[in-house]
Amino acid sequence: MGHRTENVELTVLCLIQDGSRILLQNRVKEDWKGYTLPGGHVELGESFVDAVKREMKEETGLEIVKPKLVGIKQFPITDGRYIVLLFKSTEFEGTVISSDEGEMEWIDIDKLSEISVVEDFFDLLKVINNPDLNEFQYIVEGEDWIVHLK
Repeated sequence: MGHRTENVELTVLCLIQDGSRILLQNRVKEDWKGYTLPGGHVELGESFVDAVKREMKEETGLEIVKPKLVGIKQFPITDGRYIVLLFKSTEFEGTVISSDEGEMEWIDIDKLSEISVVEDFFDLLKVINNPDLNEFQYIVEGEDWIVHLK
């Protein structure tokens, strides 16, 4: 009997917002370099909410409170699909730290055009901040990766 689903790699990203500022990571890895939202992988058996809380503590030093699931990003990978659960939090405690993933910085929303963000950053923000959008999906057509927002 065939599988009814596909292999999935589960990850989380979180927009931490403090008034007009958002916390971004200046990511050092070459595969997605630039300023982006902090995040990471969901561990085996871990709840998604626990995963985003753990990842934010590890990468930012902050303990986020009541993270809200605000969207999903997905794209194909070899033999499956990569799924990123998008969260947002405006409540947090602690002091910002950085990790070996990259330097954490509070950036004013009005200054985002002045920094080098990852390629799909503004599409991610659209999904996170627009209640009429739920999904960011890459569709591969030949060599092109086409963004679909739904």
